Amino acid sequence: MSETIPAPETAAPYATIVLPCYNEQDHVIAEVERICAAMDGSEYSYELLAVDDASTDETLARLRAAAPRFPNLRIIAFPNNGGTGTVRRIGTQRARGEIVVWTDADMSYPNERIPELVAILAKDDTVDQVVGARDQEMGSHKFLRVPTKWLIRKIAEWLTNTRIPDLNSGLRAFRREVSLPYLRLLPPGFSCVTTITLAFLSNQHAIHYEPVVYSKRAGRSKFHFVRDAYRYILQVLRMVMYFNPLKVLMPPALWLVGIGAGKVVYDVVTDPVYIRNNTIMLLMAGFMIASMALLADLIVRSRDGS
Repeated sequence: MSETIPAPETAAPYATIVLPCYNEQDHVIAEVERICAAMDGSEYSYELLAVDDASTDETLARLRAAAPRFPNLRIIAFPNNGGTGTVRRIGTQRARGEIVVWTDADMSYPNERIPELVAILAKDDTVDQVVGARDQEMGSHKFLRVPTKWLIRKIAEWLTNTRIPDLNSGLRAFRREVSLPYLRLLPPGFSCVTTITLAFLSNQHAIHYEPVVYSKRAGRSKFHFVRDAYRYILQVLRMVMYFNPLKVLMPPALWLVGIGAGKVVYDVVTDPVYIRNNTIMLLMAGFMIASMALLADLIVRSRDGS
């Protein structure tokens, strides 16, 4: 991993913008220009951390060629492709700013509004994360992505007891100190944004949703519908299991026990001396899952208290 760092500054910047870059040669400089222009016009000091995720095109070369024009630009080059989640995790760990901003380099998010997201955190210390809630879905396979993401979002809302206007927006700003305990939970892929949302919500960190306009991305999407949708669902369940396993495991356990109890009554009425095997299996499965739920909850409470 190589890094290009400008001359050291006297003080750490207030905000760090982490910009994952993978095969974005045709528009990455335009994105850098847009972000830097917006931040230069704001009252907040900043650094733009552009992380090249082992691009196979001219993305890294163009970033390095443009670096002298942008004194607040830092460039990190990965030798191997690690995924957007890895980029954002390492970028957040290396950030020097108190506020960390995640966004994309594909021209889809209104990055000129980054100072507004930073301002919300700067002016309201009760908010720990600001999410740019998109007004529409513009990705590929839209007819499949929209209902799938809606379903995943509704599952996440039910599991967290919280309304979530946008679960997986790539544009967000948050307090770096608050995020540090959760960085190790970030998966390498796209579901990292889902993870950081659920981690904050599960630990009662306030999230503000700021409506933003979402545009059609430039270049080719790296999103694979079947694979990434499957990972989204798994990650939602994994995160709630990590923080609140009773929410996931206890409902099916109670359903199985309830159905089993009803089946016992039915068996006794139809044949007083014989309880069927499937009835016993229902009860056993329900009690086993309930035991796992209680044990998992005990582990979570022990971990949080350590």
